[in-house]
Amino acid sequence: QVQLVESGGGLVQPGGSLRLSCAASGSIYGLNFMGWYRQNPGKERELVAVITSGGSTNYADSVRGRFTISRGDARNTVHLQMNSLKPEDTAVYYCNFRKTLTSTPYWGQGTQVTVSS
Repeated sequence: QVQLVESGGGLVQPGGSLRLSCAASGSIYGLNFMGWYRQNPGKERELVAVITSGGSTNYADSVRGRFTISRGDARNTVHLQMNSLKPEDTAVYYCNFRKTLTSTPYWGQGTQVTVSS
């Protein structure tokens, strides 16, 4: 079993920055894809960024150039540095770990990010 815990959400003004972190525990060996998703009420959960165990990254067009995903040295953590935040970035942000892009992912409980003046 795998447990994921996100942290770092909060309220920030437009143009500000936040850093989200996700710590995984349990049987994480072989979970090669780590990602961040976000969701607003009534909308589907959408991919924000993903990083592989080899360090390759991919981003949604809406965040490319503003957000950076990275892995911690301990390899059981993944971070999302969010800069130049916009009100439309407001959402609950979830991290997930999975073995392949088509395998069932493990999800965290989510952390709220609110961008508002």
